[in-house]
Amino acid sequence: MSTSAAGPNFTSSAVDEKGRLFTWGRAGDVDGEIEEIEGPNGLGYELEAEIECQATPKRVDALLQDRVVDVALGYGLTLAVTDAGAVSFGSSRHGELGHGLLESVVLPRRIEALTESRRRFVAVATGDCHALALTDEGELYGWGHERANGHGREERTPQRVPALIGQRVKLVIAQDLCSCAVTEKGELFTWGKTTAKGYLGHEGPQATPTRVAGLSGVEVAEVAISATHTLAAVADGVVRTFGHRSPFGLGAMGPADTAAVLPPTPIPTLRVRVLNSP
Repeated sequence: MSTSAAGPNFTSSAVDEKGRLFTWGRAGDVDGEIEEIEGPNGLGYELEAEIECQATPKRVDALLQDRVVDVALGYGLTLAVTDAGAVSFGSSRHGELGHGLLESVVLPRRIEALTESRRRFVAVATGDCHALALTDEGELYGWGHERANGHGREERTPQRVPALIGQRVKLVIAQDLCSCAVTEKGELFTWGKTTAKGYLGHEGPQATPTRVAGLSGVEVAEVAISATHTLAAVADGVVRTFGHRSPFGLGAMGPADTAAVLPPTPIPTLRVRVLNSP
């Protein structure tokens, strides 16, 4: 297996070493039980009427002629980079499929705006209802929900993220209504909307990419984000954390252990081996 992804709504995907995409699972959840929902399921194929979910990996036959190099799952959405461009399928509440319409699709459909750009895309990321795509030249495209696509307004087709033009981006991550990008120089930019104070490394939400000032002077190599906090590994292996304090690994801090941590704070007991150093 060359890459895999797990979605926020009971779906999973994997790409094998031949570039074939497999998906399984089912969208929808009520009181902890999977239920049948209307519309596309984000799997890339129709489920038979008597089947409530695809319990085992199934190949997406609509992409048999394409070699998939990366895949990302959102809420009822799948986005994949192929050797011929990029495709998407599933739901589109805010234009996150990138086809220009709020129209959901069952089978993979090529994202024309990315194909016509004649760029080579190498990575994708999706949140609940926005998407990001990265070229091999470090150019970042965003679309979907206005709070997290990097534009500050809803975009139904992929557009270059203006704030990062001139920056060479090497890593992109999306979660819920938040996004982050790491540049080739190791600078971390975050943006989006969250209820967790300090989660983005700033005092409040940011509609467009904003550099995390608390990480100035260090080279960020890897980032992991959840719904409440962020971990950033720098080139020397030190891991810094910010957002909600409780999941951080900073140790018990009395009544303050539920407060936010800002600026980014090193975890004193942890050092990692960085594989993706700038």
